[in-house]
Amino acid sequence: MNGLARNRRPTTFGWFLALLGVAFTLIVFSPERATAREASIVIDANTGRVLHAVNADTLNYPASLTKMMTLYLLFEALEDGRLTTATPLKVSNRAAGQAPTRLGLAPGTTIMVKDAILALITKSANDVAVVVAEGLAGSEHKFAEQMTEKARALGMTRTHFRNASGLPNRRQLSTVRDMAVLARALARDFPREYRYFATRSFSYSGQTYTNHNKLLASYSGTDGVKTGYTHASGYNLAAAVERDGTRLIAVVFGGKTSASRDRQITSLLDDGFAKMAVAHATEARTVASRAKAGWGVQVGAYSRYAPAHLAVTRAARWVPDLLLQAKVAVTPVTTEEGTIYRARLVGLSETRARDACKRLAEKRVSCIALSPRDLSTASDAS
Repeated sequence: MNGLARNRRPTTFGWFLALLGVAFTLIVFSPERATAREASIVIDANTGRVLHAVNADTLNYPASLTKMMTLYLLFEALEDGRLTTATPLKVSNRAAGQAPTRLGLAPGTTIMVKDAILALITKSANDVAVVVAEGLAGSEHKFAEQMTEKARALGMTRTHFRNASGLPNRRQLSTVRDMAVLARALARDFPREYRYFATRSFSYSGQTYTNHNKLLASYSGTDGVKTGYTHASGYNLAAAVERDGTRLIAVVFGGKTSASRDRQITSLLDDGFAKMAVAHATEARTVASRAKAGWGVQVGAYSRYAPAHLAVTRAARWVPDLLLQAKVAVTPVTTEEGTIYRARLVGLSETRARDACKRLAEKRVSCIALSPRDLSTASDAS
């Protein structure tokens, strides 16, 4: 018996093969999972340029930021005429039974689309999310498929939706980059409906609900977008802020508390606006520099290219400190008498152009200082 038992006992190599098979199964067949770690991104909403990114493509649980896509599809239905803000949406038993937070809708009742929008934005009502999903797609499962399909169409490459509310589901995953794309798309595609995101409170059936997004009251220029929380996700927030024509979108996943999340995102936004201010100042200096260097001088107009070119090179040698670095521009112009060639040196500041002509005149050389406007006209300045 002992010998037989020994023969049946797995060998070390056998255990190794068994473990290897389990590992292979986990790797190949297990779904990609969230890491539940902190992530953040800030983008310029006007251009999409990324100003800050940490773990921007790390998969995490979006929680109630999911409702941004639920609202996107609801706004789409409003825009194409399938619904109006007064359309009643029926409350099913399944919708009414959703876990908090919820509005407390009773099965068999209805809620108007406008109230549904405000309930999703302010109260983040899970029962209302299912009402919308069933009203638009017949079932939440089909609606979630539409959500994922729309995500792909918007360029949200790593997002997968499994429900309309953001309630815990290990297969419902997204990234801060994808949520920034969605926040940008909401304002871009639905400027009329987007204003609802700035709603600070909402009253329904005798109760008033305050928007969970405290930045609306505490951070100047905030007009959206959505908060979210589950135990697995941590405290999430997508925020949109506009100041003096600059519009930024910031998304944070995995905050430890709502307060620390808000502090983090306002700090990121402060840094983002500072970066944009520097960029705008640099751009303004560049434009001003180009305008300053947009002057030129003309030292004659000739019937042939060769003498025109000789004239500009000679003028540059006569006033080298002002003209030697200027760009030679011999440009043909067709007139009634034929083609003439303007002999010009361009890329100068106004001061350099006027001083050069003054010094060339002292050498009895014909010279005209040309402003950027003069250089852009087709008139002959001989």
